[in-house]
Amino acid sequence: MKKIAVIGAGPGGLAAAMLLAAEGHNVHVYEKHDRVGGRNGALNLEGYTFDIGPTFLGMPHLMQELFRKAGRDMNDYLDLKQLTPMYELLFKGKRIPMYQQQDQMLSSISTHFPGNERGYLRFMRDNKKKLDRLTPILQTKHNRLRDYLSPRVLTALPHLSLGKSVYDVLSDYFDDEKLKIAFSFQAKYLGMSPWECPGAFSILSYMEHEYGVYHPIGGVNRLSAAMAEVFEELGGTIHLGKTVTKIETENKQTKAIILDSEEQVEADEYIVNADFAQAMTKLIDDEALKKYKKKKVEKKKFSCSTFMIYAGVDKRYDMPHHSILFSSDYKKNVEELTGTLELSEEPSIYIHNPSVTDDTLAPSGHSAVYILAPVPNNRSGIDWETKKEEVETLILDRLEKESGFEDIRDHITVKKVITPADWEATFEIYEGATFSLGHQLSQMMYFRPHNRFDDLDNLWLVGGGTHPGSGLPTILESAKITSDWIGET
Repeated sequence: MKKIAVIGAGPGGLAAAMLLAAEGHNVHVYEKHDRVGGRNGALNLEGYTFDIGPTFLGMPHLMQELFRKAGRDMNDYLDLKQLTPMYELLFKGKRIPMYQQQDQMLSSISTHFPGNERGYLRFMRDNKKKLDRLTPILQTKHNRLRDYLSPRVLTALPHLSLGKSVYDVLSDYFDDEKLKIAFSFQAKYLGMSPWECPGAFSILSYMEHEYGVYHPIGGVNRLSAAMAEVFEELGGTIHLGKTVTKIETENKQTKAIILDSEEQVEADEYIVNADFAQAMTKLIDDEALKKYKKKKVEKKKFSCSTFMIYAGVDKRYDMPHHSILFSSDYKKNVEELTGTLELSEEPSIYIHNPSVTDDTLAPSGHSAVYILAPVPNNRSGIDWETKKEEVETLILDRLEKESGFEDIRDHITVKKVITPADWEATFEIYEGATFSLGHQLSQMMYFRPHNRFDDLDNLWLVGGGTHPGSGLPTILESAKITSDWIGET
Protein backbone atom coordinates (compact mmCIF):
# COMPACT_ATOMS: atom_id res chain seq x y z
CA MET A 1 0.00 0.00 0.00
CA LYS A 2 1.29 3.45 -0.97
CA LYS A 3 0.45 6.90 0.25
CA ILE A 4 -0.60 8.97 -2.76
CA ALA A 5 -1.22 12.73 -2.85
CA VAL A 6 -3.40 14.12 -5.64
CA ILE A 7 -3.27 17.84 -6.51
CA GLY A 8 -6.73 18.92 -7.66
CA ALA A 9 -10.21 17.40 -7.39
CA GLY A 10 -11.10 17.70 -11.08
CA PRO A 11 -12.51 14.66 -12.89
CA GLY A 12 -9.08 13.29 -13.76
CA GLY A 13 -7.81 13.57 -10.20
CA LEU A 14 -10.99 12.12 -8.71
CA ALA A 15 -11.06 9.21 -11.17
CA ALA A 16 -7.42 8.32 -10.47
CA ALA A 17 -7.97 8.69 -6.72
CA MET A 18 -11.06 6.46 -6.86
CA LEU A 19 -9.27 3.72 -8.80
CA LEU A 20 -6.20 3.80 -6.55
CA ALA A 21 -8.29 3.78 -3.37
CA ALA A 22 -10.11 0.72 -4.75
CA GLU A 23 -6.72 -0.98 -4.94
CA GLY A 24 -6.13 -0.30 -1.24
CA HIS A 25 -3.81 2.70 -1.43
CA ASN A 26 -3.92 5.54 1.10
CA VAL A 27 -5.02 8.40 -1.16
CA HIS A 28 -5.44 12.08 -0.25
CA VAL A 29 -6.84 14.72 -2.64
CA TYR A 30 -5.99 18.40 -2.07
CA GLU A 31 -8.36 20.91 -3.64
CA LYS A 32 -8.08 24.70 -3.65
CA HIS A 33 -11.83 25.35 -3.85
CA ASP A 34 -14.52 24.45 -1.32
CA ARG A 35 -16.10 21.98 -3.77
CA VAL A 36 -14.96 19.11 -5.96
CA GLY A 37 -15.02 18.97 -9.74
CA GLY A 38 -12.78 21.78 -10.97
CA ARG A 39 -14.26 22.78 -14.34
CA ASN A 40 -16.52 19.74 -13.98
CA GLY A 41 -18.04 21.22 -10.83
CA ALA A 42 -21.31 22.98 -10.03
CA LEU A 43 -21.95 26.71 -9.85
CA ASN A 44 -24.83 27.59 -7.52
CA LEU A 45 -26.47 31.01 -7.87
CA GLU A 46 -29.51 31.89 -5.75
CA GLY A 47 -31.42 28.68 -6.36
CA TYR A 48 -30.04 27.96 -9.85
CA THR A 49 -27.45 25.25 -10.56
CA PHE A 50 -25.11 25.37 -13.55
CA ASP A 51 -22.37 23.11 -14.81
CA ILE A 52 -19.19 25.18 -14.81
CA GLY A 53 -17.68 23.46 -17.84
CA PRO A 54 -18.76 20.23 -19.60
CA THR A 55 -22.51 20.03 -20.19
CA PHE A 56 -23.08 16.54 -21.57
CA LEU A 57 -21.80 12.99 -21.21
CA GLY A 58 -20.91 10.90 -24.22
CA MET A 59 -19.92 7.23 -24.37
CA PRO A 60 -21.36 6.44 -20.92
CA HIS A 61 -20.01 2.89 -21.14
CA LEU A 62 -16.55 4.36 -20.48
CA MET A 63 -17.79 5.88 -17.21
CA GLN A 64 -19.50 2.61 -16.32
CA GLU A 65 -16.21 0.78 -16.86
CA LEU A 66 -14.48 3.25 -14.54
CA PHE A 67 -16.98 2.65 -11.75
CA ARG A 68 -16.80 -1.12 -12.25
CA LYS A 69 -13.03 -0.97 -11.76
CA ALA A 70 -13.78 0.65 -8.40
CA GLY A 71 -16.30 -2.08 -7.56
CA ARG A 72 -19.37 0.08 -8.11
CA ASP A 73 -22.28 0.44 -10.53
CA MET A 74 -22.42 3.92 -12.06
CA ASN A 75 -26.21 3.75 -12.25
CA ASP A 76 -26.37 3.72 -8.45
CA TYR A 77 -24.85 7.21 -8.47
CA LEU A 78 -25.98 8.84 -11.73
CA ASP A 79 -29.42 9.10 -13.36
CA LEU A 80 -28.65 9.50 -17.08
CA LYS A 81 -31.18 10.73 -19.62
CA GLN A 82 -30.47 10.34 -23.32
CA LEU A 83 -31.26 13.49 -25.31
CA THR A 84 -33.32 13.32 -28.52
CA PRO A 85 -32.41 15.30 -30.52
CA MET A 86 -28.84 15.48 -29.27
CA TYR A 87 -28.74 19.20 -30.15
CA GLU A 88 -30.08 21.68 -32.64
CA LEU A 89 -27.92 23.73 -35.01
CA LEU A 90 -28.98 27.28 -35.91
CA PHE A 91 -27.84 28.77 -39.23
CA LYS A 92 -29.38 32.21 -39.83
CA GLY A 93 -32.91 31.19 -38.91
CA LYS A 94 -32.57 27.59 -40.10
CA ARG A 95 -33.01 25.08 -37.25
CA ILE A 96 -31.48 21.65 -37.90
CA PRO A 97 -32.00 18.88 -35.34
CA MET A 98 -29.22 16.28 -35.03
CA TYR A 99 -30.02 12.74 -33.89
CA GLN A 100 -28.21 9.67 -32.65
CA GLN A 101 -30.96 7.46 -34.07
CA GLN A 102 -29.95 6.70 -37.65
CA ASP A 103 -33.45 6.80 -39.18
CA GLN A 104 -34.16 10.22 -37.67
CA MET A 105 -30.74 11.56 -38.71
CA LEU A 106 -31.29 10.36 -42.27
CA SER A 107 -34.68 12.06 -42.28
CA SER A 108 -33.12 15.33 -41.04
CA ILE A 109 -30.42 15.16 -43.73
CA SER A 110 -33.01 14.38 -46.38
CA THR A 111 -35.03 17.43 -45.31
CA HIS A 112 -32.20 19.94 -45.00
CA PHE A 113 -29.36 18.51 -47.12
CA PRO A 114 -30.89 16.21 -49.75
CA GLY A 115 -28.40 14.02 -51.59
CA ASN A 116 -26.05 13.63 -48.61
CA GLU A 117 -27.70 10.58 -47.05
CA ARG A 118 -25.20 8.08 -48.48
CA GLY A 119 -22.33 10.28 -47.36
CA TYR A 120 -23.62 10.09 -43.79
CA LEU A 121 -23.81 6.29 -43.93
CA ARG A 122 -20.26 6.10 -45.34
CA PHE A 123 -19.04 8.50 -42.65
CA MET A 124 -20.50 6.31 -39.90
CA ARG A 125 -19.05 3.13 -41.40
CA ASP A 126 -15.56 4.53 -41.98
CA ASN A 127 -15.31 6.26 -38.62
CA LYS A 128 -16.34 3.11 -36.79
CA LYS A 129 -13.20 1.52 -38.24
CA LYS A 130 -11.18 4.61 -37.33
CA LEU A 131 -12.36 4.59 -33.70
CA ASP A 132 -11.78 0.84 -33.41
CA ARG A 133 -8.16 1.39 -34.48
CA LEU A 134 -7.65 4.53 -32.38
CA THR A 135 -9.09 3.18 -29.13
CA PRO A 136 -6.06 1.03 -28.22
CA ILE A 137 -3.85 4.09 -28.74
CA LEU A 138 -6.04 6.32 -26.59
CA GLN A 139 -6.16 3.75 -23.80
CA THR A 140 -2.45 3.00 -23.65
CA LYS A 141 0.52 4.96 -22.33
CA HIS A 142 2.83 6.49 -24.94
CA ASN A 143 6.15 7.37 -23.35
CA ARG A 144 8.65 5.98 -25.86
CA LEU A 145 9.28 6.91 -29.47
CA ARG A 146 9.37 3.24 -30.41
CA ASP A 147 5.70 3.07 -29.41
CA TYR A 148 5.05 4.45 -32.91
CA LEU A 149 6.30 1.11 -34.26
CA SER A 150 3.95 -0.93 -32.07
CA PRO A 151 1.30 -3.07 -33.81
CA ARG A 152 -1.52 -0.93 -32.38
CA VAL A 153 -0.10 2.21 -34.04
CA LEU A 154 0.91 0.57 -37.32
CA THR A 155 -2.56 -1.00 -37.59
CA ALA A 156 -4.19 2.38 -36.99
CA LEU A 157 -2.06 4.45 -39.39
CA PRO A 158 -4.06 3.79 -42.58
CA HIS A 159 -7.21 5.01 -40.79
CA LEU A 160 -5.87 8.19 -39.16
CA SER A 161 -6.43 10.60 -42.09
CA LEU A 162 -2.83 11.80 -41.79
CA GLY A 163 -2.21 15.04 -43.67
CA LYS A 164 -5.90 15.96 -43.54
CA SER A 165 -7.83 18.26 -41.24
CA VAL A 166 -11.20 17.35 -39.74
CA TYR A 167 -12.83 19.67 -42.30
CA ASP A 168 -10.97 17.89 -45.13
CA VAL A 169 -12.25 14.55 -43.90
CA LEU A 170 -15.85 15.76 -43.81
CA SER A 171 -15.47 17.12 -47.34
CA ASP A 172 -14.98 13.51 -48.46
CA TYR A 173 -18.53 12.72 -47.34
CA PHE A 174 -20.68 15.84 -47.69
CA ASP A 175 -21.12 18.52 -50.36
CA ASP A 176 -23.00 21.09 -48.28
CA GLU A 177 -20.93 23.55 -46.21
CA LYS A 178 -23.44 23.63 -43.34
CA LEU A 179 -23.47 19.85 -43.12
CA LYS A 180 -19.66 19.75 -43.09
CA ILE A 181 -19.73 22.19 -40.19
CA ALA A 182 -22.41 20.11 -38.44
CA PHE A 183 -20.01 17.15 -38.34
CA SER A 184 -16.76 19.09 -37.79
CA PHE A 185 -17.57 21.78 -35.20
CA GLN A 186 -16.72 19.18 -32.52
CA ALA A 187 -13.08 20.18 -33.05
CA LYS A 188 -14.06 23.02 -30.69
CA TYR A 189 -14.19 20.41 -27.89
CA LEU A 190 -10.41 20.46 -28.25
CA GLY A 191 -10.33 24.24 -28.58
CA MET A 192 -9.24 23.97 -32.22
CA SER A 193 -10.36 24.96 -35.70
CA PRO A 194 -11.79 22.18 -37.91
CA TRP A 195 -9.45 23.48 -40.62
CA GLU A 196 -6.44 22.83 -38.35
CA CYS A 197 -7.52 19.93 -36.12
CA PRO A 198 -5.98 16.60 -37.27
CA GLY A 199 -8.34 14.49 -39.35
CA ALA A 200 -8.19 11.62 -36.87
CA PHE A 201 -10.54 13.64 -34.66
CA SER A 202 -13.47 13.16 -37.03
CA ILE A 203 -14.20 10.43 -34.47
CA LEU A 204 -15.57 13.16 -32.16
CA SER A 205 -18.75 13.64 -34.16
CA TYR A 206 -18.92 9.91 -34.90
CA MET A 207 -18.93 9.11 -31.17
CA GLU A 208 -21.91 11.42 -30.63
CA HIS A 209 -23.86 9.90 -33.51
CA GLU A 210 -22.97 6.33 -32.52
CA TYR A 211 -23.36 6.47 -28.74
CA GLY A 212 -25.63 9.47 -28.16
CA VAL A 213 -25.53 12.44 -25.80
CA TYR A 214 -26.65 12.14 -22.17
CA HIS A 215 -27.63 14.45 -19.34
CA PRO A 216 -27.21 13.33 -15.71
CA ILE A 217 -30.03 14.66 -13.52
CA GLY A 218 -28.45 17.41 -11.43
CA GLY A 219 -25.97 18.26 -14.19
CA VAL A 220 -22.72 16.82 -15.52
CA ASN A 221 -21.12 18.04 -12.28
CA ARG A 222 -22.78 14.96 -10.74
CA LEU A 223 -20.06 12.81 -12.33
CA SER A 224 -17.37 14.43 -10.19
CA ALA A 225 -19.63 14.35 -7.14
CA ALA A 226 -20.28 10.63 -7.70
CA MET A 227 -16.58 9.80 -8.05
CA ALA A 228 -15.85 11.78 -4.88
CA GLU A 229 -18.58 9.84 -3.07
CA VAL A 230 -17.18 6.47 -4.17
CA PHE A 231 -13.65 7.58 -3.31
CA GLU A 232 -14.66 8.46 0.25
CA GLU A 233 -16.63 5.21 0.58
CA LEU A 234 -13.38 3.42 -0.29
CA GLY A 235 -11.53 5.22 2.52
CA GLY A 236 -10.02 8.11 0.57
CA THR A 237 -9.76 11.62 1.99
CA ILE A 238 -10.59 14.89 0.21
CA HIS A 239 -9.10 18.07 1.70
CA LEU A 240 -11.16 21.03 0.46
CA GLY A 241 -9.94 24.61 0.71
CA LYS A 242 -6.34 23.39 0.66
CA THR A 243 -4.26 25.17 -1.97
CA VAL A 244 -1.03 23.53 -3.07
CA THR A 245 1.51 26.31 -3.47
CA LYS A 246 4.60 24.27 -4.34
CA ILE A 247 5.86 20.86 -5.35
CA GLU A 248 9.08 20.35 -3.39
CA THR A 249 11.86 18.54 -5.24
CA GLU A 250 15.37 17.29 -4.63
CA ASN A 251 17.77 15.48 -6.99
CA LYS A 252 15.05 14.81 -9.59
CA GLN A 253 12.78 13.41 -6.89
CA THR A 254 9.41 14.74 -5.75
CA LYS A 255 9.78 15.13 -2.00
CA ALA A 256 6.55 16.81 -0.81
CA ILE A 257 3.77 19.24 -1.61
CA ILE A 258 3.49 22.49 0.31
CA LEU A 259 0.05 23.87 1.23
CA ASP A 260 -0.88 27.52 1.68
CA SER A 261 -0.95 26.84 5.43
CA GLU A 262 2.77 25.98 5.04
CA GLU A 263 1.97 22.39 5.92
CA GLN A 264 4.26 19.92 4.17
CA VAL A 265 2.67 16.71 2.88
CA GLU A 266 4.90 13.76 2.04
CA ALA A 267 3.79 10.76 0.00
CA ASP A 268 5.16 7.87 -2.03
CA GLU A 269 3.58 9.07 -5.27
CA TYR A 270 2.19 12.44 -6.37
CA ILE A 271 -0.45 13.06 -9.06
CA VAL A 272 -0.90 16.46 -10.69
CA ASN A 273 -4.47 17.16 -11.78
CA ALA A 274 -3.84 20.90 -11.90
CA ASP A 275 -3.67 22.54 -15.33
CA PHE A 276 -0.40 21.17 -16.75
CA ALA A 277 1.20 24.40 -17.96
CA GLN A 278 0.11 26.28 -14.84
CA ALA A 279 1.67 23.59 -12.65
CA MET A 280 4.95 23.73 -14.57
CA THR A 281 5.21 27.50 -14.33
CA LYS A 282 3.77 28.04 -10.83
CA LEU A 283 4.31 24.96 -8.66
CA ILE A 284 7.78 23.66 -9.56
CA ASP A 285 11.07 25.56 -9.38
CA ASP A 286 12.38 26.07 -12.90
CA GLU A 287 15.83 24.70 -12.04
CA ALA A 288 14.21 21.36 -11.12
CA LEU A 289 12.83 21.01 -14.65
CA LYS A 290 14.50 20.09 -17.92
CA LYS A 291 11.95 19.20 -20.59
CA TYR A 292 9.27 21.56 -19.28
CA LYS A 293 11.06 24.70 -18.17
CA LYS A 294 9.00 27.89 -18.38
CA LYS A 295 10.55 29.03 -21.66
CA LYS A 296 9.75 25.67 -23.27
CA VAL A 297 6.17 25.70 -21.98
CA GLU A 298 5.73 29.21 -23.40
CA LYS A 299 6.56 27.85 -26.87
CA LYS A 300 3.76 25.28 -26.76
CA LYS A 301 0.51 25.74 -28.68
CA PHE A 302 -2.61 26.24 -26.60
CA SER A 303 -6.34 26.02 -27.23
CA CYS A 304 -8.77 28.89 -27.47
CA SER A 305 -10.70 30.11 -24.43
CA THR A 306 -14.38 30.70 -23.67
CA PHE A 307 -16.55 33.63 -22.59
CA MET A 308 -19.28 32.36 -20.28
CA ILE A 309 -22.65 33.74 -19.17
CA TYR A 310 -24.54 31.75 -16.54
CA ALA A 311 -28.06 33.20 -16.40
CA GLY A 312 -30.89 32.32 -14.05
CA VAL A 313 -34.11 33.33 -15.83
CA ASP A 314 -37.72 33.40 -14.68
CA LYS A 315 -39.05 31.72 -17.82
CA ARG A 316 -38.96 28.39 -19.65
CA TYR A 317 -37.90 28.58 -23.30
CA ASP A 318 -39.20 26.34 -26.06
CA MET A 319 -35.70 25.49 -27.17
CA PRO A 320 -33.77 22.18 -27.10
CA HIS A 321 -31.47 21.12 -24.28
CA HIS A 322 -28.46 22.05 -26.47
CA SER A 323 -28.35 24.64 -29.28
CA ILE A 324 -25.48 26.03 -31.33
CA LEU A 325 -25.85 29.35 -33.14
CA PHE A 326 -23.21 29.55 -35.86
CA SER A 327 -21.54 32.61 -37.29
CA SER A 328 -22.49 33.25 -40.91
CA ASP A 329 -18.78 32.97 -41.79
CA TYR A 330 -17.75 30.14 -39.49
CA LYS A 331 -14.26 29.74 -40.97
CA LYS A 332 -13.50 33.42 -40.38
CA ASN A 333 -14.86 33.11 -36.84
CA VAL A 334 -12.61 30.19 -35.88
CA GLU A 335 -9.59 31.83 -37.54
CA GLU A 336 -10.16 34.83 -35.28
CA LEU A 337 -10.20 32.53 -32.25
CA THR A 338 -7.16 30.44 -33.04
CA GLY A 339 -5.15 32.40 -35.61
CA THR A 340 -5.37 36.17 -35.52
CA LEU A 341 -6.51 36.12 -31.84
CA GLU A 342 -9.09 38.88 -32.14
CA LEU A 343 -12.66 39.32 -31.02
CA SER A 344 -15.24 38.33 -33.59
CA GLU A 345 -17.97 40.74 -34.61
CA GLU A 346 -20.27 37.73 -35.03
CA PRO A 347 -19.32 34.99 -32.56
CA SER A 348 -20.69 31.49 -32.68
CA ILE A 349 -22.59 30.70 -29.49
CA TYR A 350 -23.48 27.51 -27.63
CA ILE A 351 -26.60 27.58 -25.45
CA HIS A 352 -27.30 25.00 -22.75
CA ASN A 353 -30.96 24.96 -21.72
CA PRO A 354 -31.09 21.92 -19.39
CA SER A 355 -34.22 22.93 -17.49
CA VAL A 356 -36.30 21.47 -20.34
CA THR A 357 -34.95 18.08 -19.25
CA ASP A 358 -34.15 18.54 -15.56
CA ASP A 359 -36.43 20.22 -13.01
CA THR A 360 -33.77 20.14 -10.27
CA LEU A 361 -31.65 22.98 -11.68
CA ALA A 362 -33.96 25.99 -11.27
CA PRO A 363 -37.12 27.06 -9.40
CA SER A 364 -40.42 25.95 -10.89
CA GLY A 365 -41.08 27.72 -14.19
CA HIS A 366 -37.52 29.08 -14.31
CA SER A 367 -34.43 28.06 -16.31
CA ALA A 368 -30.71 27.82 -15.69
CA VAL A 369 -29.31 28.97 -19.06
CA TYR A 370 -25.61 28.49 -19.80
CA ILE A 371 -24.20 30.55 -22.69
CA LEU A 372 -20.72 29.97 -24.13
CA ALA A 373 -18.87 31.85 -26.87
CA PRO A 374 -15.41 30.59 -27.87
CA VAL A 375 -12.90 33.47 -27.77
CA PRO A 376 -9.10 33.81 -28.03
CA ASN A 377 -6.98 32.80 -25.07
CA ASN A 378 -4.99 35.36 -23.11
CA ARG A 379 -2.09 35.38 -25.55
CA SER A 380 -4.34 37.74 -27.49
CA GLY A 381 -3.59 40.55 -25.04
CA ILE A 382 -7.30 41.45 -24.90
CA ASP A 383 -8.14 43.56 -21.85
CA TRP A 384 -11.17 41.66 -20.61
CA GLU A 385 -11.93 44.18 -17.89
CA THR A 386 -12.73 46.80 -20.52
CA LYS A 387 -14.16 44.40 -23.16
CA LYS A 388 -16.35 42.29 -20.88
CA GLU A 389 -19.54 44.35 -21.16
CA GLU A 390 -19.15 44.82 -24.91
CA VAL A 391 -18.77 41.09 -25.55
CA GLU A 392 -21.68 40.23 -23.26
CA THR A 393 -23.89 42.69 -25.14
CA LEU A 394 -22.81 41.25 -28.50
CA ILE A 395 -23.63 37.70 -27.38
CA LEU A 396 -27.04 38.56 -25.93
CA ASP A 397 -27.90 40.63 -29.02
CA ARG A 398 -27.27 37.58 -31.23
CA LEU A 399 -29.33 35.34 -28.96
CA GLU A 400 -32.30 37.68 -28.97
CA LYS A 401 -32.23 38.30 -32.73
CA GLU A 402 -31.38 34.83 -34.04
CA SER A 403 -32.63 32.21 -31.59
CA GLY A 404 -35.62 31.26 -29.49
CA PHE A 405 -34.23 33.26 -26.56
CA GLU A 406 -35.59 36.47 -28.05
CA ASP A 407 -36.30 38.28 -24.75
CA ILE A 408 -33.80 36.71 -22.40
CA ARG A 409 -32.52 40.04 -21.03
CA ASP A 410 -36.00 40.83 -19.64
CA HIS A 411 -36.06 37.59 -17.67
CA ILE A 412 -32.57 37.32 -16.16
CA THR A 413 -32.84 37.35 -12.37
CA VAL A 414 -29.22 36.48 -11.59
CA LYS A 415 -26.10 35.98 -13.71
CA LYS A 416 -22.39 35.38 -13.56
CA VAL A 417 -19.86 36.07 -16.33
CA ILE A 418 -16.50 34.31 -16.66
CA THR A 419 -13.90 35.67 -19.08
CA PRO A 420 -10.54 34.18 -20.14
CA ALA A 421 -8.93 36.40 -17.50
CA ASP A 422 -11.16 34.77 -14.88
CA TRP A 423 -10.31 31.28 -16.12
CA GLU A 424 -6.65 32.09 -15.56
CA ALA A 425 -6.97 33.95 -12.25
CA THR A 426 -9.68 31.92 -10.50
CA PHE A 427 -9.35 28.48 -12.05
CA GLU A 428 -5.55 28.55 -12.50
CA ILE A 429 -5.70 27.82 -16.25
CA TYR A 430 -2.58 28.82 -18.15
CA GLU A 431 -3.35 31.73 -20.53
CA GLY A 432 -7.05 31.02 -19.91
CA ALA A 433 -6.80 28.19 -22.49
CA THR A 434 -9.78 26.20 -21.25
CA PHE A 435 -9.04 23.14 -23.41
CA SER A 436 -5.37 23.04 -22.35
CA LEU A 437 -2.56 22.25 -24.80
CA GLY A 438 -3.55 22.18 -28.46
CA HIS A 439 -4.06 18.82 -30.13
CA GLN A 440 -1.76 19.25 -33.10
CA LEU A 441 0.07 16.05 -34.05
CA SER A 442 3.22 17.68 -32.66
CA GLN A 443 1.54 17.68 -29.24
CA MET A 444 -0.14 14.26 -29.25
CA MET A 445 0.78 10.78 -28.02
CA TYR A 446 4.54 10.67 -27.36
CA PHE A 447 4.79 14.42 -27.97
CA ARG A 448 2.22 15.26 -25.30
CA PRO A 449 3.38 15.38 -21.65
CA HIS A 450 3.59 11.78 -20.49
CA ASN A 451 1.35 10.35 -17.79
CA ARG A 452 4.52 9.44 -15.89
CA PHE A 453 6.24 12.80 -15.68
CA ASP A 454 9.64 12.91 -17.38
CA ASP A 455 11.47 15.53 -15.33
CA LEU A 456 10.83 14.19 -11.82
CA ASP A 457 10.50 10.74 -10.30
CA ASN A 458 7.29 9.66 -8.53
CA LEU A 459 5.30 12.50 -10.16
CA TRP A 460 2.34 11.63 -12.40
CA LEU A 461 -0.10 13.56 -14.60
CA VAL A 462 -3.82 13.25 -15.27
CA GLY A 463 -6.20 15.61 -17.07
CA GLY A 464 -6.40 17.35 -20.42
CA GLY A 465 -2.73 18.34 -20.51
CA THR A 466 -1.43 14.79 -20.71
CA HIS A 467 -2.04 11.78 -22.96
CA PRO A 468 -4.57 11.13 -24.48
CA GLY A 469 -5.94 14.73 -24.37
CA SER A 470 -8.78 17.00 -23.25
CA GLY A 471 -12.50 16.25 -23.07
CA LEU A 472 -14.16 14.21 -20.34
CA PRO A 473 -13.81 10.72 -21.91
CA THR A 474 -10.10 11.21 -22.63
CA ILE A 475 -9.46 12.83 -19.24
CA LEU A 476 -10.96 9.72 -17.61
CA GLU A 477 -8.76 7.56 -19.84
CA SER A 478 -5.73 9.50 -18.60
CA ALA A 479 -6.75 8.60 -15.04
CA LYS A 480 -7.00 4.91 -15.93
CA ILE A 481 -3.62 4.93 -17.67
CA THR A 482 -1.93 6.70 -14.75
CA SER A 483 -3.52 4.61 -11.99
CA ASP A 484 -2.70 1.35 -13.80
CA TRP A 485 0.87 2.51 -14.33
CA ILE A 486 1.29 3.39 -10.66
CA GLY A 487 0.04 -0.10 -9.85
CA GLU A 488 2.82 -1.55 -11.99
CA THR A 489 5.61 0.31 -10.14
